[in-house]
Amino acid sequence: MTSAVGTPLPSYLVERYRGWKANRFEESRAWFARLVEEGQKPRTMVVGCCDSRVEPSALFGAEPGELFIMRNIANLVPPYAPDAQQHGSSAGIEYAVKSLKVTDIVVMGHSHCGGVAAFHDIQRNEITDTTDFIGRWLDTLAPAFARVNEREWPDRESRIHELERQGVVQSLLSLMTFPYVAKAVEEGRLRLHGVWFDISDGGLHEYDSALGAFRRV
Repeated sequence: MTSAVGTPLPSYLVERYRGWKANRFEESRAWFARLVEEGQKPRTMVVGCCDSRVEPSALFGAEPGELFIMRNIANLVPPYAPDAQQHGSSAGIEYAVKSLKVTDIVVMGHSHCGGVAAFHDIQRNEITDTTDFIGRWLDTLAPAFARVNEREWPDRESRIHELERQGVVQSLLSLMTFPYVAKAVEEGRLRLHGVWFDISDGGLHEYDSALGAFRRV
């Protein structure tokens, strides 16, 4: 084991933790005690991106225990695949729906997503995929890219923004391939939502399946 494994936390993280503990935690001690005693009972699951600029809890003003958040590269949900392999995202969905019994799942995409841009450029042969895991993971976006590529776009930025939005739609479609998700939706116990957050202006856009388009909230 190398000496870099298990080293002390960076000092700025320790300082921020101590500030949080002395202020936020102490002010909400009763709430945290309730979370311990009653367990977590979030009504909503959020499938978000790992991007550090997008924070679901802050965006929705959520307190600890209110949102069950799963984050991955490009906020993707792969199709249901019970193949005995390790599926982190699928495990999160299974737990949220079967155990926590959330009533809503929100897939939250965002502008200026590095993962989506990388997949776009790979598909357009503008760069070569040299990663071990990211490129394979982003293959989940292939159907979304095909839809976007059917149309003409004025520039790369607008094409990528549409791919970000279509990636959200693709994840919603993938969610419905999970038998227990589809069953819960059909029985009215679960609702699926898609949103796209514009980092540049703070705008939130939700997917309207009736229109087949995103509209600003």
